[in-house]
Amino acid sequence: MSTSSLPVAVVTGGTSGIGLAVAQDLAKDHQVYALGRNKESLAQLSLRQNIEAVEIDLLDFAAQRAFISSLAKINVLIHAAAISEQTTLENATPDVWQKQFSINLFAPAELTRLALPALREQHGQIVFINSGSGTLALPGHTVYSASKFALNALAHALRGEESKNGVRVATVSPGPTDTPMNRKSREKAGNLLQNSADEIDPLEYSKPESVANAVRLVVSASEETQITEVNVRPRHDKAKR
Repeated sequence: MSTSSLPVAVVTGGTSGIGLAVAQDLAKDHQVYALGRNKESLAQLSLRQNIEAVEIDLLDFAAQRAFISSLAKINVLIHAAAISEQTTLENATPDVWQKQFSINLFAPAELTRLALPALREQHGQIVFINSGSGTLALPGHTVYSASKFALNALAHALRGEESKNGVRVATVSPGPTDTPMNRKSREKAGNLLQNSADEIDPLEYSKPESVANAVRLVVSASEETQITEVNVRPRHDKAKR
């Protein structure tokens, strides 16, 4: 099958963690555009079959517009790019709020808006990678949780707005997942002494590939239905989200 006949999937945050796992899984039967900023990861991704690595700053809305305009079609749009910095309200300056909301909410909202005409044409699928923090706000995660609560609201409202246009909208919410972002957050909080795999209990953290499997379930739903929300939790979830 030629790449031109494959459905097209756009994956933000496609160079690491959950986004990378999603991009690699969807490339089995999609032409994937993996968006990111890590040059080394982008170079490695460009060698994989059915993946085109795209270097882009998601906060550059003109660049978003140019990228979307370059695509002949879009069947699936996956929002996996996110940042998380642990902070209390007391320590959260306006810059902290702006930074996390810009990446976690404003960027996916604008990219979705720009992609809607193409998604409507294909009766496509939008998947927001949310978080357990999007339904249960924990101390020290105030800003991140607020941005993910807002992303949940965006998904719910958008689903109603786009149902008449045949566009399906889903939220996949992982609990603790072994990603570079979570490892960095744990290190800053003093929970990890070294960045080594044996310091994370595999039963307390899901693998990115497990979240990618949930995204695959959503994307593969039959035409007459849609899967709207999927929660992915590790076997032993201490947060009880």
